[in-house]
Amino acid sequence: MPGLKKTSGTSGKPADMSALAALVEADLRRVNTLILERMHSPVALIPQLAGHIISAGGKRLRPMLTLAAAQLCGYDGDRHLALAAAVEFIHTATLLHDDVVDASDLRRGLATANAVWGNKPSVLVGDFLFSRAFQLMVGDGSLEVLRILSTASAVIAEGEVLQLITANDLTTTEATYLEVINAKTAALFAAASEIGGVIADRPAAEIAALESYGRNLGMAFQLVDDMLDYSARQAELGKSVGDDFRDGKMTLPIVLALRHADAEERELWRRTLEDQEQEDSDLDRAIHLLRKYGTLDATLARARAYADAAIDGLMLFPDQPIRRALIEVAEFCLQRGY
Repeated sequence: MPGLKKTSGTSGKPADMSALAALVEADLRRVNTLILERMHSPVALIPQLAGHIISAGGKRLRPMLTLAAAQLCGYDGDRHLALAAAVEFIHTATLLHDDVVDASDLRRGLATANAVWGNKPSVLVGDFLFSRAFQLMVGDGSLEVLRILSTASAVIAEGEVLQLITANDLTTTEATYLEVINAKTAALFAAASEIGGVIADRPAAEIAALESYGRNLGMAFQLVDDMLDYSARQAELGKSVGDDFRDGKMTLPIVLALRHADAEERELWRRTLEDQEQEDSDLDRAIHLLRKYGTLDATLARARAYADAAIDGLMLFPDQPIRRALIEVAEFCLQRGY
């Protein structure tokens, strides 16, 4: 576990993703064009459903990491464009599948594809997007890139299955939870960053540093997301509070609270999470316990440690605007929690 230290902004102002977005803007426009081209199909429902989720307002953070890593490494070709599109297709496919598994009705404030079209089309279009991603990988021609992204795809699926197994299980450990988020979230962040160095033919140490940046950023990102599910900040961000609680997901705030729970509190967790017998007041009681034992702050502290480790991974590269923008992204991930 990386050591804790306070992450500070590079300019004293609140961190955001605007600097990164500006630096990769031209490339990202070309990636978005490619995404629209490659999600086309003569089967009309495919681009209709895929377009619904792809255009739903996501930040495109993962493909932006590929573009930024390539820029950081001085790459001057155009292979990063198709690979960034492949990364976004992998991510979107997992979102479609996740929403079906979680029976989610909303994503980013809009109706999910499965809520509009049903589960079967959502799963099948997710499969289509995975296939498109692999076509783009193969088209790149690099076996190393194909290895990195195909391995990430398999690991993501393993992480989702592991999360399914641990749901409603009060014996889930912190180590298992970290294994879940490392697989289901951090693996794609890591791969998206790493391939930018691979196509630039950079030394192994630089490629490893990019992988470290992406993986630690992904860990921080998911830890904050899981903390926010029990925070008023979630409502401010336009998302519902308590989805993980209602689904019985064993995220870190719950795992840490269980360490301190007395018999009465453990019975509450057993009834609401294991047995899924929830009353209207249970979410408020759960949030009270998380605050009582400081587990939301503890989760954010762990996220800060991973964000610091992500930033440390960039120190191998010379100071330049794209490096500063990537540092700010790590800081932004944390600031969402405040």
